[in-house]
Amino acid sequence: MAEDEARLSPPEPLLQLIDNLARFHREHEEYYAQAPLRQASELQARSRVLKALADRWSVVGVGEQASAVGFAGTEDLNAPGLVAESGVLFMEGEGEPAELRRLKREVRQAADDAEQTGGWLARAMEQAWEIAGGLADHPALADLLGERHRIIANDWQSAALQSLIARMLRRALDLLAVVDFTPAALRADLAGRRQAPAYLYSASEVLDRAADLMAESAVLVHDNERRWRVFRARVRELRSA
Repeated sequence: MAEDEARLSPPEPLLQLIDNLARFHREHEEYYAQAPLRQASELQARSRVLKALADRWSVVGVGEQASAVGFAGTEDLNAPGLVAESGVLFMEGEGEPAELRRLKREVRQAADDAEQTGGWLARAMEQAWEIAGGLADHPALADLLGERHRIIANDWQSAALQSLIARMLRRALDLLAVVDFTPAALRADLAGRRQAPAYLYSASEVLDRAADLMAESAVLVHDNERRWRVFRARVRELRSA
């Protein structure tokens, strides 16, 4: 490389580091451009369970019990078609369905995962921001600094969304915790103030918004694909010169 070109280009160790980041972070982001979409779909399915129960409990009359025999399905509390779709089955003489307990565990795990991902990504972007600022000293990369900072901004925004998603999922769980899902307690509520459906609708709406934010997070990360490709192509060009 000519002496004047060497002054314009980053030193080889820095180019090697940038090439490594452009390769592996791009691959990492390919995963996070898809995974949140699957998670959003799963979250929407859980939300539909809550809506189906709320729809049923908003109109059903109490006392429509099929049998007092244990393990018999409750005619009044089970939403039409929901048992086959989700496995949620209310039974006479039993407590909260195991499938609802599993649903809440899965939402709690999703909240923990989102919080951990958001925190890690935010810390990583703090460091990336500092490194990107130093690239301004190298004119050979000057025209790509906007691309690099856009990648960081997208990831930083995705990190913030992940943290917000975690908060929303935990709030949905708080709302569900208000409802006693044992058949006896539900029938007492439906015969009186009928509050359970309202809590379920609100919890499902919070889950729906969290699912929307998951999709937005995926879109932000996916926007980086071409930018990483362009950035790495320049680094390869400089390393081979």
